[in-house]
Amino acid sequence: MLKIVVDAMGGDNAPAEIVKGAVMSLGERKDFSVILTGDGNAIAQELKKYTCDMSRIEVVHCSEVITNDDVPTSAVRSKKDSSLVVGMNMLRNDPDVGGFISAGSTGAVLTGGVMLVGRIKGVLRPALCPAIPNSRGEQTLLCDCGANAECRPAYLAQFGIMASAYAKAAFGVKNPRVGLVTNGTEEHKGDPLHQEAHQLMKQLDCIDFVGNIEGRDIMYGDVDVAVADGFSGNVALKAMEGCGKLVTTILSRELKASIWSKIGSLFLLKRLKNVKNSLDYSRFGGSVFLGLKKVVVKSHGSSKARSISCSVVQAVDAYRNNLIGTIEDMLAEIDLSGAKDA
Repeated sequence: MLKIVVDAMGGDNAPAEIVKGAVMSLGERKDFSVILTGDGNAIAQELKKYTCDMSRIEVVHCSEVITNDDVPTSAVRSKKDSSLVVGMNMLRNDPDVGGFISAGSTGAVLTGGVMLVGRIKGVLRPALCPAIPNSRGEQTLLCDCGANAECRPAYLAQFGIMASAYAKAAFGVKNPRVGLVTNGTEEHKGDPLHQEAHQLMKQLDCIDFVGNIEGRDIMYGDVDVAVADGFSGNVALKAMEGCGKLVTTILSRELKASIWSKIGSLFLLKRLKNVKNSLDYSRFGGSVFLGLKKVVVKSHGSSKARSISCSVVQAVDAYRNNLIGTIEDMLAEIDLSGAKDA
């Protein structure tokens, strides 16, 4: 049976919400089991709160935890019995383990992914790729959103390829439309990096490159993949998160402003819940670390149980739908080794 490892000690709400989310995920699919890594006693206490098929849950005790205060590279090397390192080593060495989930230190997840799991052959730089809700009621994949603050044109081209593979494998998009995020839709817009990346992506037959897009097109445009350098992508992601929270805060405040608005809100409860759900990025799970030899999902640090559950299911689907193989096949179709600044 497929196994998914969950870092039970990673994140602001560990281990309670992490364990709860892992248990919730078991009700979504019947063809996998979960391995929880971390403090065995703490995890056991949390599991006592739930009634579930314990034959599908394994607890692996770890004596250490990597925190956000740790230097990622040093921590991955020195804290060998941490819940994150133990989990990633299981992912690398056990053929039955198909995915790893952590809401812990982003730097440690990225470092551990590269050092312990390893890159797919030909991948220049792995990239974080979250799914963003869009105006079509679907999702736009934003790649990269923080793994590579400084990029080269060939990196951006590969981000488009890997995210297209993800859109196909995980979301069933047959021909993902790929846009390059910059400061204007015209071909000449952007700095030299984005101008060169644009020309490079135009030449790729394995993706449907539609040209430059602006930041607003990530949620409101007609693209399935938005390619960005990690710095710009992270700023865009955090801005969208803030905008979503702002909208819900304003709606809540206005609907409580008077007795009449409170009465009116009673007739709109269903619609308001639909709006909130549409803006909730956590329903898509976490950010897949594309380019690694196995599926690694970085959940938001403040993830609650629902987000963790979605992340586990996300990893299951990515594995079952052959995400890694799809990336390998698409990369095999092109050669970026001779590209400028590759």
